[in-house]
Amino acid sequence: MIVVKNVRILGGEPADLRIDQGVIAEIGQGLSGGEEIDGGGAVALPGLVDLHTHLREPGREDAETVQTGTRSAARGGYTAVHAMANTSPVADTAGVVEQVWRLGREFGHCDVHPVGAVTVGLEGRQLAELGAMADSAARVRVFSDDGRCVDDAVLMRRALEYVKAFDGVVAQHAQEPRLTEGAQMNEGVVSGRLGLTGWPAVAEEAIIARDCLLAAHVGSRLHVCHVSTAGSVEILRWAKSKGWDVTAEVTPHHLLLTDDLVEDSPVGAYNPIYKVNPPLRTRADVEALRAALADGTIDIVATDHAPHPVEDKETEWSAAAMGMVGLETALSVVQEAMVETGLLDWAGVAQRMSVVPARIGRLTGQGQPLEEGAPANITLYDPSARTVVDPSAFASKSRNTPYEGMTLPGRVVATFLRGRPTVLEGKLV
Repeated sequence: MIVVKNVRILGGEPADLRIDQGVIAEIGQGLSGGEEIDGGGAVALPGLVDLHTHLREPGREDAETVQTGTRSAARGGYTAVHAMANTSPVADTAGVVEQVWRLGREFGHCDVHPVGAVTVGLEGRQLAELGAMADSAARVRVFSDDGRCVDDAVLMRRALEYVKAFDGVVAQHAQEPRLTEGAQMNEGVVSGRLGLTGWPAVAEEAIIARDCLLAAHVGSRLHVCHVSTAGSVEILRWAKSKGWDVTAEVTPHHLLLTDDLVEDSPVGAYNPIYKVNPPLRTRADVEALRAALADGTIDIVATDHAPHPVEDKETEWSAAAMGMVGLETALSVVQEAMVETGLLDWAGVAQRMSVVPARIGRLTGQGQPLEEGAPANITLYDPSARTVVDPSAFASKSRNTPYEGMTLPGRVVATFLRGRPTVLEGKLV
């Protein structure tokens, strides 16, 4: 039995939580008994759920493993993550997704829910074993070729139709490949000055519009990964006004960073730390994304945690890998972009970083309100702290963060997975 003293559920009044046998047994004041942990007035949130994490195992254990990635997740306040399918071998069979799922259970830092590939080998030519992955021990419900777009409209329609049988969802990486051949960064004024091939917003928006129409036509669930443009927001707003079953995510870095950092940043121009897919966009796009997350047009925040070894990022821009690590800084960036600006309160953060991601992924036991009888998946967060980001202190195996040296608000104090602490006083248990 554990009693967590002096926490503020969703930023409310101070209370104590009694945790017993993996559930919240009692909420009140002056509770005692068992092991006592001082919450220090921290905000208590339901354990965070990430719908978009790259754990790299199997195949790229030099960048990340299930063990290091889930340790990183726990440090960031996450109690569940969805592991994307672009591993080697690709997670396109029941055998591979079960391997990842079992590794997550073995290490126990957070729950790991594999995402199944939509197409065999992510090659966009033949549907993967969607039904077998859904029926496997991993119980896959989210399918994505993330890193590549399912650009064949007929194949995308078939995938949307197929997943209806088991209440699955197709999570689309919206990138029209012909419009982004050789693209290096957002197409705009900065790309023109730097002489880098532009990545037009319409390459994202065209796929989103098509897929919303396809999802409506077949009556299936569509989820749009890492939305990055103001135009995408308008398309999503239109689709939702029709009552279509479309959800969308935004990454923390697209809520805070802009494409001008490629030209002018504390670490100099052309630094590949800012190279990401989809690319960093303009200040107008950032403002539109923040407003859309606040009003529910964009449903959730997902990290797109994309670890890479040093040699894949510290090279010339054109050869560098795309992606940023994000699990350990996500909550702080959301505080900076959404809470400190008055766009969200802590109840809103809980909805977008726990409750709704769990609902989209069809998870049980995650994303539940912090109330008596609920699973004790809990994140304690001190929003008054200020932390200089030091990637050498990350639990992740990779260090490719754009926030190095930045002072960000907040700190994860503790994380509990079904009542068992995985992080205490900011340190892994």
